[in-house]
Amino acid sequence: MILKADNLKKELKNGMRGGAGTAEIMHLEHPDRLSNGRLFAQITLPPGAGIGPHIHEGETEYYHIISGTGIVEEQDGSKEVSAGDVVITGGGDSHSIENTGSSPLVFTALILFDQ
Repeated sequence: MILKADNLKKELKNGMRGGAGTAEIMHLEHPDRLSNGRLFAQITLPPGAGIGPHIHEGETEYYHIISGTGIVEEQDGSKEVSAGDVVITGGGDSHSIENTGSSPLVFTALILFDQ
């Protein structure tokens, strides 16, 4: 199966999880068709925008940074991220992400249920 780019669902979320600005979400698969997870999307955060802190219990979230730079806040502090980095959060831990650069921060987000 091939999902064509013009048919992918896009949405804007203002203040996502209490973060600043507006996140653009392009769903790479419809959540109802994910049997072992609940999100597979490309997320774009403009400069200054972010996704606020949230916990992942019974699931693991993966961010693969495609372009841009930002700060991820994890249990053990703040960490800079840039293209090629992978952020993994699960086991009841929380995280947030903010675009601290001057260009859009683009990343793939995948949430899989723990088994």
